[in-house]
Amino acid sequence: MTASPPDSDHTPAPDLAPCGGAPAPAPRPASKDPLHGVTLQQIVEHLVDAHGWAGLGQEIPLRCFTHDPSVGSSLKFLRRTPWARAKVESLYVATLRWQRQRGAR
Repeated sequence: MTASPPDSDHTPAPDLAPCGGAPAPAPRPASKDPLHGVTLQQIVEHLVDAHGWAGLGQEIPLRCFTHDPSVGSSLKFLRRTPWARAKVESLYVATLRWQRQRGAR
């Protein structure tokens, strides 16, 4: 029994994945959402760097920012309180926008 020679004319279709499976997915454009890929901890730390605890407590008057503030206690409260988290995320987006405008000058 002799093996047949390999078919040298056979090439995989260019739109198929290298393993011959389903077509490769098209690359997705980068997300325009400024919160995409940013953790709540990174948001709180950025706001504390930008505003300080006192300034953050003035912008968003929450006890976790005004009375013995810490990143840990703030995260615990914000994860359990959706309306407060929304305010913090909104301030973060506004702060990023302000910093970009200020840096572009």
